[in-house]
Amino acid sequence: MRIAVIGASGATGRHVVATALDRGHVVTACVRRNATFAEQERLIEAIWPDAHDTPALTDALSGADVVISTLGGSGSGPTTVCTDGIRTTLAAMAATGVTRLIAVSAHGVLETHDRSLYSLAAWAGVPDRMRDKETMEPLITASGLDWTIVRPSKLSHRPATGHSRVGTDLPIRAWSSIGRADLAAFLIDEAVTPHYVRACPRITR
Repeated sequence: MRIAVIGASGATGRHVVATALDRGHVVTACVRRNATFAEQERLIEAIWPDAHDTPALTDALSGADVVISTLGGSGSGPTTVCTDGIRTTLAAMAATGVTRLIAVSAHGVLETHDRSLYSLAAWAGVPDRMRDKETMEPLITASGLDWTIVRPSKLSHRPATGHSRVGTDLPIRAWSSIGRADLAAFLIDEAVTPHYVRACPRITR
């Protein structure tokens, strides 16, 4: 497959790029700067310098079979990178005719923004990032695309285990977490064999 990765230079995005390449796919990594990745066979770097740059992203997504977004804010304080980036992504996908989008969000937004210990802790810890995911998701669900919004539990740098639990009603506990490598494996699995089109699966270990 030809897989375009938005947010490719982030912690999760790098795992997605590596996993896709390991499985033999062609990857377009959308990055802000040249030489973000070492040169590899089947890896194309596409410069996307700003989340509002629709023409640059349109060029990058041309010919893709699926777009995977791993956008996420860094640091603390207000951020709209996910919302702005997805708005631009949707415009670029409309221009190129790409119809499959898989986006990483977070458990604890919208209808999962409840009084559970997990949700309370997430909103207490990174409220600006959670708010950004919460405004991103309605753009995707209203798009008419074949979308999947993945809502992982807390992300960790744990090495890949090859085991994870996925489901739209999966219980997420205060201690739930998922390694970025295992999340990346699920994202590529879903890209190749869709099981959650127009659904919001949760994933944890």
